[in-house]
Amino acid sequence: MSERQSVLKSGREATVLAICLYLLTVNVAAYWAFVVDKTKARAGVRRMSEQALLTYALIGGSVGAIAAQQIIRHKTRKEPFRTQLWAIAALQTVLVVGLATTMLVLGPDVVLAWAAGQIS
Repeated sequence: MSERQSVLKSGREATVLAICLYLLTVNVAAYWAFVVDKTKARAGVRRMSEQALLTYALIGGSVGAIAAQQIIRHKTRKEPFRTQLWAIAALQTVLVVGLATTMLVLGPDVVLAWAAGQIS
């Protein structure tokens, strides 16, 4: 393996690690936000806005948000919140499947080069 290939591989690995750490962090934060909101609801104090909870899902925390919704049974029947949360998750699923398919067809190096603006 040449030095250039080694640098590209380590850069790709660092990018994947950074994405994984980001997703882990935002999903834990989304889960925690649902726990805090349910705790506040039971205590009868001012709660988090639904917009804030949906924002956690939108920025990548949909798995944590849906897990919390189902595990702690919070906002499972509240509409249109429930539909909006599942729509965010569906959109993210389509994006991930599309990206994975593109990476399989073109290769990860091409996709990462495009994302970095090296290919137009």
